[in-house]
Amino acid sequence: MTLFAARTSVEQVELGDKFAPRFDANGLIPAIVLDVGGHVLMLGYMTAEALELTVRTREAHFWSRSRGALWRKGEHSGFTQTVEQILVDDDQDALVLRVRVAGPGSCHVGYTSCFYRELLLDGTDEQAPLAVGQIELARAFDADAVYAGLPNPTQL
Repeated sequence: MTLFAARTSVEQVELGDKFAPRFDANGLIPAIVLDVGGHVLMLGYMTAEALELTVRTREAHFWSRSRGALWRKGEHSGFTQTVEQILVDDDQDALVLRVRVAGPGSCHVGYTSCFYRELLLDGTDEQAPLAVGQIELARAFDADAVYAGLPNPTQL
């Protein structure tokens, strides 16, 4: 039994009472992840399978674009994300997950949030690349120890 309704009309998608998600051409739907306090932790992508697993288990599952594989958040670190709420946007092509994290962070670099830097917008030089500045000054955990032996998912 599928958890998702068919997308039959704009009215049904925007105003109806059934979940009819729209996945992109790669079969993905973006999911912004917040902690229960409302702080942004990460942006992940879900396949239909990842979304179904998330709903059924109440643990966040995603599709790793770098590894090309389904994964449960925290499967290596132990810092799982228990889903408290899932918000759906107006045309059902983006999600927001509110989660409780079982550990100090959600970022593979070791920070609490994957959004640990900001663009420095003031005083920018139009001839130079934009600068970024740290907003989360200390790492929440030792990423090298937690992910020892695993490949870094960051791609150049």
